[in-house]
Amino acid sequence: MKIRLPQSDGTLMNYTVIGEPIVPQSPTPAFNRTVYAAAHVVVDPVATQDPWDAAPQVDWETTLAFREHLYRLGFKVAEAMDTAQRGMGVDWPVARELIQRSLRHARTISGADLACGVGTDQLVASESTTLAEVEAAYREQLAVVEAEGGRAILMASRAMARCAKGPDDYHTLYGRLLRDTSQPVILHWLGEMFDPALRGYWGGGDLASALDTVATLISENANHVEGIKVSLLDAKWELELRRRLPDGIKMYTGDDFNYAELMAGDASGHSHGLLGIFDPIAPVAAVALGELAAGNTDRFRSLLDPTVALSREIFRAPTRHYKAGVVFLAWLNGHQQHFSMAGGAQSARGVAHFAKVFELADQSGVLTNPEQACKRMQSYLQVAGGIEG
Repeated sequence: MKIRLPQSDGTLMNYTVIGEPIVPQSPTPAFNRTVYAAAHVVVDPVATQDPWDAAPQVDWETTLAFREHLYRLGFKVAEAMDTAQRGMGVDWPVARELIQRSLRHARTISGADLACGVGTDQLVASESTTLAEVEAAYREQLAVVEAEGGRAILMASRAMARCAKGPDDYHTLYGRLLRDTSQPVILHWLGEMFDPALRGYWGGGDLASALDTVATLISENANHVEGIKVSLLDAKWELELRRRLPDGIKMYTGDDFNYAELMAGDASGHSHGLLGIFDPIAPVAAVALGELAAGNTDRFRSLLDPTVALSREIFRAPTRHYKAGVVFLAWLNGHQQHFSMAGGAQSARGVAHFAKVFELADQSGVLTNPEQACKRMQSYLQVAGGIEG
């Protein structure tokens, strides 16, 4: 199969599709890492009439079917996270329903497991926002998750970043929340490349001091912490924090640039995974993780390393727009019948970007049905770029 793909310089390239998907054998081997895939939300593009100005109408059947797809491949699901466009097209009322539906749905599926994002996105952060309001917002969302018997991922908060005066505010507020949770939680450190409003999180002027704050917080509340997800797109900070974690506390890599090497590990240990990229590359990642569990580290790397180039393109700056590439691949791979997103976020990237995503997905075995993907890619290029086949 051949297709003409636009390039960043405005030219067209004749591309020959490799068309060799990497497909798991059934049953999927058990992983030797704890691995969450942060899952996206499928909207109903017909019912959502004003995507820029109103909350999306969600296609619940297709959204939950995608989570079932992840469970079948051996993944846990990180629900209602930034991959689901929390605060970037999906508001708290929609996220609340997503959490409730997903937890109830998981109880109907043998072996399904998930944790849910708890944040403060019902608050509009301003100069007048108080720490008491931030804590109340966290507790409101935590109560929703715990009422359904779920486990929480304590997400980074824009409101907290806006009103905290320094590390002591984080230490005090997070400490109170952790001590009151019914189950250990996963903490969430999302860098400003994912959300500029999170600049200076943990109250430090630099990453080294922020790391000190969060390491101390975890050490003093270890009984209430399952692990921490770190998404800074710089492996050295994750490695440094990983070395400082108390025994039994898991490091969940959220580094969509370096996940293969961080999960493979070294003599000092390894990271587990909580990643948005595992949404679109789930079948390839499942095969790779099965090889890792069998002790075949070289095979794990040979399968997963080619996906890193794809991930680096999807998560390139401005990184916050990565969700467009995630949903684009879900459409190409037949998990939904359209390429529409909450908030109209499919327009956040240009035609050449999606062409590159298609090319790299093909080269890393991520296109599960190459013929279908080619047809959809061509239809997209014709509508969005005026490029005929």
